[in-house]
Amino acid sequence: MCGIVGILGQHEAAPIIVEALKRLEYRGYDSAGVATINDARQLDRRRALGKLVNLADLLVHDPLQGRAGIGHTRWATHGAPSVGNAHPHQAGPVAVVHNGIIENFRDLRAELAAQGYEVQTETDTETVALLTQSFLDQGLAPRDAAEQTIARLEGAYALCFLFDGEDDLMVAARKGSPLALGHGDGEIYVGSDALALAPLTNQITYLEEGDWAILTRTSVEIRDANGKRANRPVKTISIDTSSVSKAGYKHFMAKEIAEQPTVMGEALTHYLSEPGRIALPEALDFAKIDRITMVACGTAYYACLTAKYWFEQLARLPVEVDVASEYRYREPPVTPGTCALFVSQSGETADTLAALRYCRDKADTVLSVVNVPESSIARESDIALPILAGTEIGVASTKAFTNQLTVLALLALQAARQRGQIDAETLSRYLDDLATLPGLLNLALGQSDAIASIAAKLAEAQDVLFLGRGQMYPLALEGALKLKEISYIHAEGYASGELKHGPIALVDKKVPVVVMAPRDALFDKTVSNMAEVMARGGKVLLITDARGAKEAADGTWQIITMPQVPTLFAPILYAVPAQLLAYHAAIAKGTDVDQPRNLAKSVTVE
Repeated sequence: MCGIVGILGQHEAAPIIVEALKRLEYRGYDSAGVATINDARQLDRRRALGKLVNLADLLVHDPLQGRAGIGHTRWATHGAPSVGNAHPHQAGPVAVVHNGIIENFRDLRAELAAQGYEVQTETDTETVALLTQSFLDQGLAPRDAAEQTIARLEGAYALCFLFDGEDDLMVAARKGSPLALGHGDGEIYVGSDALALAPLTNQITYLEEGDWAILTRTSVEIRDANGKRANRPVKTISIDTSSVSKAGYKHFMAKEIAEQPTVMGEALTHYLSEPGRIALPEALDFAKIDRITMVACGTAYYACLTAKYWFEQLARLPVEVDVASEYRYREPPVTPGTCALFVSQSGETADTLAALRYCRDKADTVLSVVNVPESSIARESDIALPILAGTEIGVASTKAFTNQLTVLALLALQAARQRGQIDAETLSRYLDDLATLPGLLNLALGQSDAIASIAAKLAEAQDVLFLGRGQMYPLALEGALKLKEISYIHAEGYASGELKHGPIALVDKKVPVVVMAPRDALFDKTVSNMAEVMARGGKVLLITDARGAKEAADGTWQIITMPQVPTLFAPILYAVPAQLLAYHAAIAKGTDVDQPRNLAKSVTVE
């Protein structure tokens, strides 16, 4: 969840580290800090509570010298946000930044206390620094002390060590949490995300699981989990650094909502390079697959729930969908003929990655749908399909969600064709329908002002229910998630037919009910559920098309009218009003849209 940057450079490190951390602040904004080896070759550090701007202000008044440094932006796990709990943590001659969780820190802390080493913070990370100090006190060289420390750690971590008196040495380690090395001209960089390093270099080495590295300005020595020298390739990456600019929008989320027609069009162009044909790897043969297991977290999980309808209806392929954090702990059987499909925006989601590793030797095919082609999930899959949404900075996923849905829809259509469930003509018709979506998204975005007016009224509520039937049910879940994520309004999503099995007890004039219902085959049943709400004084906000609005307007509180969309792909279009409703409700409440409290973008801890 946290962001890490390390630099062995030729220039003052602290300003460069702060600029790099700005590109990682979506990973955590509870506190931030920088440590450097100053001109006297001594460790020095600055830390500040809250967002990165507070650290930047501190460094203006109390600057740090030195061309070697490490920095961190924190999402709190162990210990409340505070200056004392902020990284880097220092114990004597060593400073450490850490992303992840050290699961055995209590045992290590007790062991260190018995040796006379006292903790000063509530964090697990301080234990890493103290343990390293204990090995240094035994006379070990810095690299050996770091190696011995890493060997004692249990859990998930990305680590970067900096040592007093060593202005040309860093040690980095990775287990369960991503870490990349950047190569410059007489400089070396470390980052928990290549995005942070993009303005500095496009030459990147990704550490593999269990790797640790000894770094100087002119050398990189990587050891694997067994301590053997490892050769990891240097890759040339291309990252559009303009993606970390708001480009005139008030928030990243607003920009990313507006980008959806463009990035969806780019994804369709990539996968539909020939008329009537979906360009997917030849190794992906759904005719040999008997079932699909889909695993994801949060918004990506709702994308999977939507895709389940498509795979089962179009391809007649059984699908089960699991929350990644629960999947491997129930030890599900993975039978022959199973395709295990993992969906993640970052490609580093810890629970999803753990589930993938559970399936890797069991499933016939491990397939991933990700937004970062060089991510851990992509690298560890048999086949990785990019969603091509571009960098997403806002914590609440928007364009990644609609592009996930687009790629999953293409997969479902490919499966249907390979399994003989649709003919070439039908496939071509569906692909033509998909090609209309970017234009329809543009029309939906044109409703933003009208939705803002409704959202201002919705923002007065303390509780909101979302309802949907069929493939709109996952969209009800996603709409509720978006609203609670950034406006902090309590919201729940339900299948419309489940209303009478409990949730209707919550309905009164103070609880708006958002109904997502295009005029489809299930519309009449949804209208009946609306009637049940209105009969009890409930306020219905109906999101539908012109036909649906004409038939069901009576008694509704508000209506948002979407353009007519091919029924199969309605969930992709209806994501837009759900996003805009949440965005404008958050604006009305004055909450932090891009960096909502307690949340971070890339969830790299379980």
